[in-house]
Amino acid sequence: MRRFKICMLLVLASLCSSAFANHDIKHYPAIKWASPKGFDLTLDIAVPQTDTKAKPVLIIFHGGGFLLNNKSIMTSLADAIASRTDIITVNVNYRLLSDLDNTTTINELVEDAMGSVLWVKDNISQYSGDPAKIAVTGDSAGGHLAAMVTLAGRKLDSDGFEKKPLGFKPTYLPKDMTAEDVAKKDGLKVQATILSYTAFSLVNMAKNGFEAEGNPTWKWAHAKARGFFGDKINVNDNLDYYQAISPDQYLVSAKKYTLPPQFVHVGDQDPVTKPEFSQQYVDQLKKLGQSARIKIHPGKSHGFLDSGCNDYNKGCFQELSQPAVDDMVGFLNDVFHL
Repeated sequence: MRRFKICMLLVLASLCSSAFANHDIKHYPAIKWASPKGFDLTLDIAVPQTDTKAKPVLIIFHGGGFLLNNKSIMTSLADAIASRTDIITVNVNYRLLSDLDNTTTINELVEDAMGSVLWVKDNISQYSGDPAKIAVTGDSAGGHLAAMVTLAGRKLDSDGFEKKPLGFKPTYLPKDMTAEDVAKKDGLKVQATILSYTAFSLVNMAKNGFEAEGNPTWKWAHAKARGFFGDKINVNDNLDYYQAISPDQYLVSAKKYTLPPQFVHVGDQDPVTKPEFSQQYVDQLKKLGQSARIKIHPGKSHGFLDSGCNDYNKGCFQELSQPAVDDMVGFLNDVFHL
């Protein structure tokens, strides 16, 4: 009996090893996908060198408090997933609030995220990708963007936030299509979402001082503190603007509209996006009949999926990201039946 158990453990270990075995990936770096207001936006594509002809795709949005970083901080995650699965990863740059002389507004970041998804759907077949099998993910601010793509993808309008009703105009649109056309066809619909230590309410962020000088992120970005929408719009007088950019305002019953499966994870020591916020979000989705799961990682703080090594987590990606990457891979394999 003991030998049988040992043999079974060895077999299971072998199966797990083959499921997560590394393979070569081919990189297509710095592809320009849009230039809003003359500001070039690029993305990196990593393609697993496997036999599958039409592969699922994971689009990644980096974090950084809407003010810092670029896609390079997610390169390790993008490569880890592409090398262990049959999934193409697309690592996206979007505008930051501090870009274009600190004039970029938060809705434009969302529009960049939405535009990148539409670009991928239009172009990923050239890289062996399946435009009908799209997942989105992001960490922290990038998680917010992934959530907005998932939840607000039908709230589109050619006027954007220039006039009411407020709606998003994706930075990239398919040829001969308007924002309204995309919304009508549900063109931003994705098949899966992973949200890593995510911000779900920008109403609360604004009320808790994000837009104030006391928020050090503005200083780190070498930018003057100001509102998400500039100086003329504030959360007290223009609450509807802040609600329009908050994922928690778009939760809907599955009887009305079925959202894609969502996997939410966060560290139990996270002081920025506290685990109770993620738990509340998942609980709300479940009450509405939507598919959602949560993992709270013991001993983890904020930013444990960042590339390289860092002092704020006292470690490097390779050790800090585990078992989070295992969980992400498992979720994606479940959704895409890999």
